[in-house]
Amino acid sequence: MVVAATGFFDGIHLGHRAVLRQLCDLAESRGGSSAVVTFWPHPRTVLQQDASDLRLLTTLAEKQQILRELGIDQCHVVPFSRDFSHLTSEEFLRDYLRDQFGVNILLLGYDHRLGCDAQQTPQILAEKALKLGIEPIIVQRTDADGSGISSTRIRNLLQQGALEEANHLLGRAYQLKGVVVAGNQLGRKLGFPTANMQLYEPLKLVPAHGVYCVEACFEGKTYPGLCNIGSRPTVGLGNAITIETHLLDFSQDIYGLDLELTFLARIRDERRFSSLEALRQRMGEDLEFARQYFTFVRSKNK
Repeated sequence: MVVAATGFFDGIHLGHRAVLRQLCDLAESRGGSSAVVTFWPHPRTVLQQDASDLRLLTTLAEKQQILRELGIDQCHVVPFSRDFSHLTSEEFLRDYLRDQFGVNILLLGYDHRLGCDAQQTPQILAEKALKLGIEPIIVQRTDADGSGISSTRIRNLLQQGALEEANHLLGRAYQLKGVVVAGNQLGRKLGFPTANMQLYEPLKLVPAHGVYCVEACFEGKTYPGLCNIGSRPTVGLGNAITIETHLLDFSQDIYGLDLELTFLARIRDERRFSSLEALRQRMGEDLEFARQYFTFVRSKNK
């Protein structure tokens, strides 16, 4: 017995999680296994539908990890291609869900769309699934703060700097993952050495420019940190966007190491300062804010 849900599930936000909880509960009650059938890459990158504007909340590896943590038994990744995009909903239900993945029960979201005939309603999809021997169950809309949760809404919040609200709708703190690369050493000269991150996934969404309290994880250990995202307007080094993290009370060389940043709080917007001394002074104030923030967080967690 396989109980499944399908979709891209970018971010695996609270709305997704409500569906996935139902999926796991139903699989357990029926004595079966839970399965998610998802796609990669994102359809917009293949079909070139505003692909240049697309940014992702989760990489494929992040999505798979979160699904495992939520107790999903199986995760099937279907390569999305132009040929695949031409499948009808009935062909997808029959050839992939029923024949390839052995799905017996399918959860359909209130706005679910499948196949190149995607204008169809969940009710029509349910009728097609039933004819193919798949039991359909339509799940209801999940709201937060009076309006629907969506990946698009969360992307907009992160790009606007509304980190706290975005994290709330995600049900977790937003993360970036990459490798530490060499920078221009300006932070070290100012007394605030930083680790410069290069993202693994170029399409991963980078939060709004500004300064953040983060947790930095590498080599299995987690450190409190202060992250600056932006183009460093004070020093006039061009428009390239950098992700620089100063680790509190840490001075070791970590070039070349994998780095994971968890964004916990936003301190301020990026701004241009009148001098390097003014920048240094404000960085000191940011650091003091971060120390107080992490002291407060640790006291709450005791």
